[in-house]
Amino acid sequence: MSAVPPSPLFKRVPPGAWTALAWCAGTMFTFLIRMRLPAESVASVYPGVLFHRWDGRTTLALATALTLLGGGLLRRWPIAALVLVLAGSVFGTLPLSVGAIPVPQFLSVDVALYFIAATGRRRVSLTAAGLVFATLTAFLTFRLACDWTIGTSTELAVAMTALVAWLIGNSTHQAREHAEARRAQTAAEAVTAERLRIARELHDMVAHTIGIVALQAGAARRVIDTQPTGARDALWEVEMASRETLSGLRRMLGALRQAELKDGARATVLDEMPGLADVDRLAATTTAAGVRIDVHWQGERRPLPPEVDLSAYRIIQEAVTNVVRHADARSCVVSIDCLEDELSIEVVDDGRGHGTTPGTGYGLVGMRERAALLHGDLTAGPRTEGGFRVAARFPLPAGVR
Repeated sequence: MSAVPPSPLFKRVPPGAWTALAWCAGTMFTFLIRMRLPAESVASVYPGVLFHRWDGRTTLALATALTLLGGGLLRRWPIAALVLVLAGSVFGTLPLSVGAIPVPQFLSVDVALYFIAATGRRRVSLTAAGLVFATLTAFLTFRLACDWTIGTSTELAVAMTALVAWLIGNSTHQAREHAEARRAQTAAEAVTAERLRIARELHDMVAHTIGIVALQAGAARRVIDTQPTGARDALWEVEMASRETLSGLRRMLGALRQAELKDGARATVLDEMPGLADVDRLAATTTAAGVRIDVHWQGERRPLPPEVDLSAYRIIQEAVTNVVRHADARSCVVSIDCLEDELSIEVVDDGRGHGTTPGTGYGLVGMRERAALLHGDLTAGPRTEGGFRVAARFPLPAGVR
């Protein structure tokens, strides 16, 4: 059984069928009010001379054929279809011997006008409205030219129903356009957010590895003649860091190649990403590269939401990368405090500065974006006693204990 609910009846029935239904309902009402119904002494409306004659019935049959033909063409040629429906309303009025096109004979026109205004382009919609009001005006003008009586009040009521039908159809058209624009905007925002997420991941992943590689390669170059074993170890660290980054890039590219990244697939990708459990390994790798990293854990170490776990690790990784590349420091301290309702992290170094104005650069921008996306906050700047400090706070859901 399909899980998708069926579309509403109004959308499943084609507009031509609704137009034909409106014509049939109007014609039936026209016949009923010209007959003496039960509990009535006389008919509500005098049937007129032509109503029961063969020529009147023939004209009414012609009007029905024109209306049904116009309804069938409404989707493909809306203006031509409306002309046929208008002709049907005029021919359907002639046997009634009235001074204006009555509302029952104009119901099909109102329905057709609504569909044209709701689904057609603006120019087509305005053209259709002009044809409708021009037809009403021409009908009255012809009767005046023939010195016949006209029903001005009836014609004004009919014009009002046409105006209401056009306004409703135009409002439906505008609502549909607005909904489509919102969907396009939402899709564009989702693409932009995903691009930013990918850019942050690539930046954090590659920048840290390049920093480690640069340090190890520099150390290997300095001692390659005097300490071949030390140079060999440094090159081994370069190889391992490069392989680890390549593995992470393959995982990310594999996720990007999926045609549709559902929530389950996204959770799997996040599970494969690093987290706070990898901070000790990050500290060991950076320490081996020449900058000692001391990790201080506080609070209870427990599983965290994947997004928080990944973002906290990336912020620490980026902060440590900045220490390695810019701070000219020999050591830094990473503090992780996991409280009941929030996670706090802090990276402090004793270097001489990062060489740039605090708050600039893609690294700090990416860290702030990561914190803001999870309703947290991040501060970064030089310390008065020397060095640099990066601190972030993430609120934890109530269910994380």
